Amino acid sequence: MRTLIASAIALALASFAHAADAPVFDPQRLSAEVKTLSSDAFEGRGPATAGETKTVAYLIEQMKAAGLEPGGALEHGKRGWTQPVPLGRFAIAGTPSFALDVGGQHEPLAQGGQIAVRAAMDGSHQVDIRNVPLVFVGYGVKAPERHWDDFKGVDLKGKIAVVLVNDPDFETGQGDFGGKAMTYYGRWTYKYEEAARQGALGMLVVHETAPASYGWNTVKNSNTNAMFDIVREHPEAAHPKLEGWIQHDAAVDLFKRSGLDFEALKRQAQTRDFKPVTLPGAGFSAKFDVDAKVITSQNVVGRVAGARRPDETVLYSAHWDHLGVGEPDAKGDRIYNGAVDNATGIAALIEMGRAFAHAPRPQRSVVFLAVTAEEKGLLGSEYYASHPLYPAAKTAGVINMDALSPEGAARNFTISGSASLDLLDDLVTVAKGYGLGFSPDPHPEAGSFYRSDHFSFAKRGVPALSYESGNDRVEGGKAAGEAASKTYTREHYHQPSDEWQAGWSFAGMAHDLPVLYTLGRQLADSDAWPNWGTDSEFRAIRDRSADQRR
Repeated sequence: MRTLIASAIALALASFAHAADAPVFDPQRLSAEVKTLSSDAFEGRGPATAGETKTVAYLIEQMKAAGLEPGGALEHGKRGWTQPVPLGRFAIAGTPSFALDVGGQHEPLAQGGQIAVRAAMDGSHQVDIRNVPLVFVGYGVKAPERHWDDFKGVDLKGKIAVVLVNDPDFETGQGDFGGKAMTYYGRWTYKYEEAARQGALGMLVVHETAPASYGWNTVKNSNTNAMFDIVREHPEAAHPKLEGWIQHDAAVDLFKRSGLDFEALKRQAQTRDFKPVTLPGAGFSAKFDVDAKVITSQNVVGRVAGARRPDETVLYSAHWDHLGVGEPDAKGDRIYNGAVDNATGIAALIEMGRAFAHAPRPQRSVVFLAVTAEEKGLLGSEYYASHPLYPAAKTAGVINMDALSPEGAARNFTISGSASLDLLDDLVTVAKGYGLGFSPDPHPEAGSFYRSDHFSFAKRGVPALSYESGNDRVEGGKAAGEAASKTYTREHYHQPSDEWQAGWSFAGMAHDLPVLYTLGRQLADSDAWPNWGTDSEFRAIRDRSADQRR
């Protein structure tokens, strides 16, 4: 016990000492970088576009100017600035057609209106589905460890599965899936994957704002532009032919005209006894061509080599991409600038690199990873994590920065999700030295743990967290913080209006980044290997590589 207390005191003292020595982060520099990256000149930073070319060039230029050395893939025996990421790119060619046939009545559906269908990623070059049956399969969950199966052996071959978003216990807050906190079973990515495993022709997710945690505009804008995926040998094993969303009101009307009560079936789906229900007399049709090609995008990587243990790594990450150019909003704006999401994280990454490059060399190497295609399913980080430039077993921790607040300072901070890990305990201790308190994720139902790049590392056992700005504002308290968050999600998230604003002070980022610097610096100067909590699903994965860290 005395040893534990002594260690805790030592860590606290080190945190306060580092707080005094931490670099100053200039809010004007952060603002200028966000303004540049989210300007129309970068065309929304879409992968495999002219916007990517400009973004990658800018990031390399900034990392060089910050004093970093190249940390990317080996080129003729030397590190370059990038890691090539091969991706499949899939786009609907021309105008697609969708329709419902219910009770003999034919009803066209507008892409982006009542429905949002993604370009097929199962290897198809054309989708031609004609009046196929629809089957409601609850939340689309098959979880043997929870004794839960929404499919009950139903034959989905040649049929479209209709599912609810989030987990079966989202609305009640009690049950086998963590209550309000979303599990991976609640993510639409899982649901499409399970549809493929179940042999379904396709799947439509019923959109509802609360369980999805975002409105229809976000769904429309994220699913009706070009899709990307890692290059797969058997893509049909991960994707059904048709993947899409249907608006809540359209789904309720569909169920009603099929003689079914949507709300009653939703309540049934929240129970283990639920059984799939075919929508009587209802059929779905879709026809469109798919422009499919393989492209190469780029992760951008800078590095500060460790002085004594360069083969051990601390990694900071952020995604550089956004949605590019897409459907116009009500004002006719087609450029999805992505100022908050995630020019803020990239500006933080550049300035974090500058801070380390101008400080005494750390004992371990520190890597600054700007990943591509996060908005397409965490693909850049997934590629890095599965093809690491620096061994995962000797990566001590990953600190991800995604959609930081560009406004005023807060009294607290949080992380995405509710994971238990030593890296968070260390962060909490460090933050106290800066007057910041930790608040658990205020919206665990949003499933944010599975929606940011740290997850690609976590599922491979690497201790990883994604930092989030606090909601208890110094000016205005929690009321102001929550109001700002709701406004952003409703009016700007994944919309063209996510643009740089002259009124942003960047005081919050300038206050919080020294905390993340200190956390990484302490880890880079130590010989500690943080782990996941004993009850974490990632602990066993990490422990399997323990011999490589001795």
